[in-house]
Amino acid sequence: MANKIVFIAFAKEDERVRDLFVGQRKLGSTPYDWTDMSVKNPYDSDWKERVRSRIRRSDGVIALISSSTPKATGQLWEIECAREEGKPLLGIWIEDGYRTKPAQMGSAPCKDWTWKNVGDFIDQL
Repeated sequence: MANKIVFIAFAKEDERVRDLFVGQRKLGSTPYDWTDMSVKNPYDSDWKERVRSRIRRSDGVIALISSSTPKATGQLWEIECAREEGKPLLGIWIEDGYRTKPAQMGSAPCKDWTWKNVGDFIDQL
């Protein structure tokens, strides 16, 4: 499989989980790979311009969804931007028991964090 470019949208409160999610792809037994385009330092003056540029260059977007997401205005904007740019979008539930899909996801699916769900999405990019 060719290496895909994926933007990861996440709430700042979920940065540790995002690091685990991104790091998982480096395991020898992980059946997928991608280049991460996440932005770790939002809210400087040209943040939205840089994010939109990275999303445009990405093959798809994965949004890590947790109870922090509804208040994560930056993450919600990233999700909306992905839809505006017509990028394939997948939500991944990262918190046990939390299953509230943000309206910004539109018709994009949200799925459990499994290698199969992530790998299938990346394979389709």
